[in-house]
Amino acid sequence: MSKPKLLSNDFDFTKMLPEWQVNQSSQELVRVFEFKDFKSAFEFMTLCANLAEELDHHPDWSNAWNKVSVRLSTHSMKALTELDIAMASAMDQYALQVLG
Repeated sequence: MSKPKLLSNDFDFTKMLPEWQVNQSSQELVRVFEFKDFKSAFEFMTLCANLAEELDHHPDWSNAWNKVSVRLSTHSMKALTELDIAMASAMDQYALQVLG
């Protein structure tokens, strides 16, 4: 797999990913997704897991009943990259799909 592209210094996280928090010191995107129940949260995680395998880019996450806490970073580069943006955007769409 080719090396993922770093984000530009002026990347607008607020515009592109308004629901996510950016931790500049740890170079992570952070978000907590909340669903109606455990089954919905697990459905969301399954969709995300399938994409993570395709992209070979895996989130750091945890699940507590209806909540899924996510941290994204490209650990191999110790930075945020296009892979993190792609995964975060897809996760936002999957959440909408499950909450539908």
